[in-house]
Amino acid sequence: MGETNAGRAVAQKENGALVSDTGRTRIADGVVAKIAGMASREVGGVYAMGAGMARTFGSVKERIPGVGVSVTQGVAVQVGERQAAVDIDLVVEYGVVIPELARAVRESVIHQVEQMTGLEVVEVNITVDDVHLPGENGNSNGGGDQPDADRPSPRVQ
Repeated sequence: MGETNAGRAVAQKENGALVSDTGRTRIADGVVAKIAGMASREVGGVYAMGAGMARTFGSVKERIPGVGVSVTQGVAVQVGERQAAVDIDLVVEYGVVIPELARAVRESVIHQVEQMTGLEVVEVNITVDDVHLPGENGNSNGGGDQPDADRPSPRVQ
């Protein structure tokens, strides 16, 4: 009987199955989003994650004592019983070759999610929302490090 159980465990590990005759394992969307967020941030050339308002809100939240950066900012996932799909919004460093960065992020996310969860990642869609220029401050307002008084007034209000 020990061989049967061991054989079944090996078969499940090889297939990455989360559903078996002895039960099922459900992995929450938030778990996959955290893994994907961490895997994305580990790739050199990724400056920040999230689109416009989410990034702005995130930078405000960072300044509140006791509240850190959300690892899932800029990450949306759909998780099924055996598969996951991931959407990622990135801000890249100026000078990075975007197709190469996207490939590296995609590979990192797929590797980490599949290894940690056993889910098959069917797609990783990447949207590059902005390029971080040298000298720009963290909230990407386009003003660089200039104080407000030295900035030209906006053309429209």
